[in-house]
Amino acid sequence: MGLRDRFLGRAPAVLEAIFVAPGAGAPMEAVAAVRAEPGGLAGDRYAEGKGYWLGPDACAVTLIRAEDVDRIQRRSRLPLSSGEHRRNLVIRGLRRRQLVGSRIRVGEAILAVVAPRPPCGYLERLTRRGMARALGRSSGFCLRVIHSGRMRTGDTVHWAERLEPDGGAGLPPDSKKP
Repeated sequence: MGLRDRFLGRAPAVLEAIFVAPGAGAPMEAVAAVRAEPGGLAGDRYAEGKGYWLGPDACAVTLIRAEDVDRIQRRSRLPLSSGEHRRNLVIRGLRRRQLVGSRIRVGEAILAVVAPRPPCGYLERLTRRGMARALGRSSGFCLRVIHSGRMRTGDTVHWAERLEPDGGAGLPPDSKKP
């Protein structure tokens, strides 16, 4: 099994769902396709500068593994299929321990997996009591768009490469942090 196979698992990883919200606190909306730009996903609160978190605490794009969504729904019986987890991308087939510090290609976009993104108390104000605890500390990741492009549900997710220590030297001009 090669490095790529160890990263993704035996079957290719797949983008199962895409969610955006037009403003802070607005319900998440499932979309079939979206364009990723350095500021976030087109039509999403963070790309529009209307997210709850601002400045260094903001996260342009978030990801949750579909396996984590399945586990959370089994254990807590909380509904998550309509984006109640408040994450933008739901991907099946990625291994958690190999994500941080990596780049993934989803459709035409390349995203850097920057850090884990645990839920906060604000999530419970928008959804229901117990949601943050049910999601747990390892239920999401913060991503940075380093190469713009369109992504669609059903796209295969490819491992691009590990990040350089400086977080992205030598990338295309549109890939630098905004």
